[in-house]
Amino acid sequence: MNDQRPGMFVPALIGGAVAGILSGIPFVNCLCCLWIIGGAMLAAYLLTKDSPVALSAGDGAIVGIFTGIVAAFVEVIISIPFKAVTDKFMRNMIDRFSEYYDEIPQGLDSWFEGGAFDASFVWIIIGLVISAVIFAALGALGGIIGISLFRKKTTQRIQGAVDVPKDSGDRQP
Repeated sequence: MNDQRPGMFVPALIGGAVAGILSGIPFVNCLCCLWIIGGAMLAAYLLTKDSPVALSAGDGAIVGIFTGIVAAFVEVIISIPFKAVTDKFMRNMIDRFSEYYDEIPQGLDSWFEGGAFDASFVWIIIGLVISAVIFAALGALGGIIGISLFRKKTTQRIQGAVDVPKDSGDRQP
């Protein structure tokens, strides 16, 4: 029997790509944590489908961590083109708040016009690192859940053991 475990790279890429795309699209990313857990569950399903051996929860956690890291990279790449939309939405939201509240800080308009929300390379890298850590933790959770749902159940037989039928209680003396 082949006891070799299947590769985790392809399932992690597929699950991470799906989760990263859904996490990077504005307004769909409101369920970001759910997408990461779901992507890791997808990766765990793909891993168990191709596995000739039973996988453990640790295998699910590992593929989930890889899925979360891939999802963080994909999410950053996908969110860059949508940056103008999200910046405009944030500006409109602050303008609406300023209509109703008098206590909005005075320099907030200049903060927007000064480019406070412009993404510099350093901020993108910091956001990527933070996302990778959070997504890896959520991915580990999703991978463990996915393995527990989709793993193959195997029975181990002890060598030399004899199957004895259970007593049904119908004995006649």
